[in-house]
Amino acid sequence: MNVNVPSPDRVLSTAFAFRSSKVLLSAVELGVFPALLDGPLRLEALVGKLGLHGRGAHDFLDTLVSLGFLSRDADGRYHNVPDCSVYLDPDQPTYIGGVLEYLSGSNYEAWGALTAALREGTPQAGPSAAGGYAAFYDEPSRLESFLRGMTAGSVLPARALAEAFPWKNYHSVIDIGTAQGCVPVELARSHSHLIGGGFDLPVVEHVFNGYVDRHGLGKRLKFYGGDFFHDPLPSADVLVMGRILHNWDLDTKKLLLAKAYTALPPGGALIVCETLIDDARRLQSHSLLASLNMMIQTAGGFEFTGAECATWMREAGFETMSITPLAAFYSAVVATKPIVP
Repeated sequence: MNVNVPSPDRVLSTAFAFRSSKVLLSAVELGVFPALLDGPLRLEALVGKLGLHGRGAHDFLDTLVSLGFLSRDADGRYHNVPDCSVYLDPDQPTYIGGVLEYLSGSNYEAWGALTAALREGTPQAGPSAAGGYAAFYDEPSRLESFLRGMTAGSVLPARALAEAFPWKNYHSVIDIGTAQGCVPVELARSHSHLIGGGFDLPVVEHVFNGYVDRHGLGKRLKFYGGDFFHDPLPSADVLVMGRILHNWDLDTKKLLLAKAYTALPPGGALIVCETLIDDARRLQSHSLLASLNMMIQTAGGFEFTGAECATWMREAGFETMSITPLAAFYSAVVATKPIVP
């Protein structure tokens, strides 16, 4: 073989990567990891507990072993591995399986339309394809699934944000586009002096209140209903926009930043949490893929670099921008509203 001919392995492994992804997504959907929480099980017992037909089950479970998501001992019993026990146990506060459920139920199929989206430039799935968030939320089961997915995707960066930002210097916080309220809940859990809540469309209120009450924070966190295109944003010492700006075109991004500036008091802070693209646009493939996801599912959304976000913030009037890595591919761009002498 000619030593100068490159191997096809990288091309082929990427081309077939969707199969590995779907095995993990199906494992979460089927409840494989919770089924092993009480201890290891042999093939037949696990198949029965999961309610599987049986055909393909052996290969499916051994694929999870080969991918490192399960282990199998010398007696043929399947075990959970540490990271899956931590992050895929629904009873743990670290559970992120809601993200995988959302990916399996929505994004996986939507990505089949990538080619069409590139050719047409129009949303192929998600809220924009449904005619906007209000129409998208009309279906209760879809609303519930979407909001659960948003919570699962937010919990790790929210906990990192609770540690990374000087919350002792601020008294109140409101999360814009709050969904279930994961971000204010995690911040309030970590900092007992914080009060505030979340802002979202009115249809989300009962979901937010239920989530907040389950965490015993109903006296400190309240829901603010409205449409951030038509209504003023509520005021607090800190506003958080987590995974919000990436949904919209540039003019809308700048509009929302301007509305945040107006809502904040002098000295207040705006925190934008996103999967930032690196300045060289070559190192963070996850963020670039996330931007393609915005193309598939929104009319004008896209991810962006930290430098771009800081520029837009400066145009809105903010100062002292900083960028802090969080968790799960997310970073926070923080800016403050000047204190006028």
